[in-house]
Amino acid sequence: MKFRLALAVVALITPFSLMAQEEAEGPWSGNATLGYLATSGNTENSTLNTGFELGYKIGKWQHIATLKAINSSEEDTTTAEAYEVGLKSERNLTDKDFLFGKLDWRKDRFSGFDTQFSQVVGYGRRLITTDKHSLNAEIGAGARQSERQDGTEEDETVFSGGLYYNWAFSETAAFSQDLTTEVGADNTYSESITKVSAQLIGNLALVASYTIKHNSDVVAGTEKKDTYTALSLEYGF
Repeated sequence: MKFRLALAVVALITPFSLMAQEEAEGPWSGNATLGYLATSGNTENSTLNTGFELGYKIGKWQHIATLKAINSSEEDTTTAEAYEVGLKSERNLTDKDFLFGKLDWRKDRFSGFDTQFSQVVGYGRRLITTDKHSLNAEIGAGARQSERQDGTEEDETVFSGGLYYNWAFSETAAFSQDLTTEVGADNTYSESITKVSAQLIGNLALVASYTIKHNSDVVAGTEKKDTYTALSLEYGF
């Protein structure tokens, strides 16, 4: 059911992507990411990571939709498979303050949780806004529904926090660090995403990223932490 919902979201936002490409100077913005690595010989393995982000900004409102997928296999055996769908809306109160609401759905075949779906509303503040540096902080509260790999289901209230930092250290290169957490009575989910990007030509950039995902309470025999290292091409529009 939730996987079909994710596919429906893809179908809904695909036309928006085409509109964004046709009207680059309008309220639409976004990027598409693709990374792939395959080896053969003594060991055959392949890794694919894809991502898509679409933003729409008008007046005091900004809406962002994101999709991510990771798939890795070795000797025809899947070793990693994860998907994420996110929807977020922000409403500016002042130049620095804003309110937000967001939905995040995560599915990971090899983590302690098969699926996690959270709904959060909260307050954010732009702590730093300069030509080279930006830092946003967010706090919020909401609910989360989770299904563990053993089939156990959990419904809990969560409190969330986030820090989002960007540093444009040259005209063609940038660094970003995102830290987010969802604290619940049964489990705390935390995520760190570190990225370095370098413009290659036009809107095409090379992006190196390192992601850490951590669940504080998982089923026996499952690791609490998962890490992903990726090298990808990103096209911005």
